[in-house]
Amino acid sequence: MEFEEAHLRAHDQPTRQRVVRSILDNGPSTAAALAERLDLTPAAVRRHLDQLLEDGTIEAREPRSAAHRGRGRPAKLFALTEAGRDGFDQQYDDLAVQALRFLDETGGDEAVRAFAERRFAFVEERFDVVRETHPQLTPAEVLARVFTDEGYAASVRDLPVGEQLCQQHCPVSHVAHEFPQLCEAETQAISRVLGRHVQRLATIAHGDGVCTTCIPDIPTRKTKEQVSS
Repeated sequence: MEFEEAHLRAHDQPTRQRVVRSILDNGPSTAAALAERLDLTPAAVRRHLDQLLEDGTIEAREPRSAAHRGRGRPAKLFALTEAGRDGFDQQYDDLAVQALRFLDETGGDEAVRAFAERRFAFVEERFDVVRETHPQLTPAEVLARVFTDEGYAASVRDLPVGEQLCQQHCPVSHVAHEFPQLCEAETQAISRVLGRHVQRLATIAHGDGVCTTCIPDIPTRKTKEQVSS
């Protein structure tokens, strides 16, 4: 019996990883959304979600009331926990934190900021290359592609005042929790390549489910004819 259960768990592992990856790439999701996205039956998805909940890889959240319309109890959202994110590109966190602590002790805040700027130099180095390769993309979409290539699972959402860059994953979130200079350098790099002020709204490093950056539209000047009309 124990052998059969172990065999089933091993067989389920690749699909379970797909479920976790889908939540990472798309953010907190309902069981129905995951089933549709992964072409699985609702029963299969719930079985994997139950196991991931038991493992502490994900947590169930109540949706915001404003996002739910219609009758009936709103479906729960399943989001990655901090432990769930540990499986994605964070195995060197302890070493990175120790290195930055040493840098801070020997070179001070200026040295940490210089390192943070170097860390996010890829934003400016890759932005023009991706924009030339994919001219159909908006500047925000180019940024999303650049960050996704670096493991940030980024996407763009429209806002009434512009666009929002969303990063469902941050490979350096644990380090940035202690050294916010990393988040600041990232925001500054985004601002420089876009040539405008941007506003960081949330970060995974500070406990939010996703990193979000508001990219406001550039206001257009009205002509005299438009003003008079």
